[in-house]
Amino acid sequence: MPLRVIIPVAGVGSRLRPHTFTIPKVLLNVAGKPILGHILDYLQAAGLRKVTLVVGPMGDLVEKYVQDRYDLDATFATQAEPLGLGHAVSLALKDENEELLIILGDTIFDFDLASLLQTSSISVIGVKEVADPRRFGVVEVEGDRVVRLVEKPEKPKSNLVIAGIYLVRHGMALYNATQTLFKRNLTTRGEYQLTDALQLMLEEGEPICTFPIDGWYDCGKVETLLETHRYLLGKDPECRNPIPRERAVLVPPVYVHPSATVENAVIGPYVTLAENAIVRDAMVRDSILGQGAEVRAALVEESLVGNNAEIVGQFQRFNVGDSSEILSGSARNTD
Repeated sequence: MPLRVIIPVAGVGSRLRPHTFTIPKVLLNVAGKPILGHILDYLQAAGLRKVTLVVGPMGDLVEKYVQDRYDLDATFATQAEPLGLGHAVSLALKDENEELLIILGDTIFDFDLASLLQTSSISVIGVKEVADPRRFGVVEVEGDRVVRLVEKPEKPKSNLVIAGIYLVRHGMALYNATQTLFKRNLTTRGEYQLTDALQLMLEEGEPICTFPIDGWYDCGKVETLLETHRYLLGKDPECRNPIPRERAVLVPPVYVHPSATVENAVIGPYVTLAENAIVRDAMVRDSILGQGAEVRAALVEESLVGNNAEIVGQFQRFNVGDSSEILSGSARNTD
């Protein structure tokens, strides 16, 4: 059976505002490419081409990005209302048996996908131990076999949580489980949860195993996005050895797009300068500058600067959306 990948990307990204007012969360730039780009590159490298993306607001931007840059057998489904991950996945399911890989679109993973696909003959979910599992789908196991799944329990019986990767060997079983959710109106905190659908599969006799995920990098808010950014830059050989620029000091790891302008500046460590970004007479470290963003006469650190935003004459942290301006009093008077 050919494997189809489902990537839910319909979330509005409220914790990443103001950036997600103008761009879907999965298209935010991290280490030189959108979050979704890292995921799709990873899937392509594993030889997976059949992909369904479940999109939400500004889904046309996601569709355009995928179609313009990837040679994939890609289809798109729209989640018009935020009814939960189980509902989102159901929109991509078919009333037929197929193997499915479900991977969340706002998280970057580091694991051996090829080995997983070759060695497991039954359904498996990626798991990780966390200090506080109450915000996640919690997994109770006997050995590596799942015996119970509970979404966001108040009193979890395990510190093992679902990490956002699901390999479903019998897609029909998942399809039937989601339909049962809807018929019985089984919701958790007002949403149809994928965890609850998987629990129904267990109750119907579908075996599910676990595999450990060590590399689990969240992109859901500014702090974790910057943490993921640091990780991705640090593992990229080209970012660890950037091409030198005249009139600039690059402190690796950094990603500087060839079209970016850097003059009298210190860049890095842990900086992305996207297409047509400009840094003059400034220092930037531990930050992401979007397309056309400009920093002049400023020190910027631990910041996320949106597309075409402008920062002049400031020394602080920033979370600046697209096309914004932040000018010091002296800079404003001289412009």
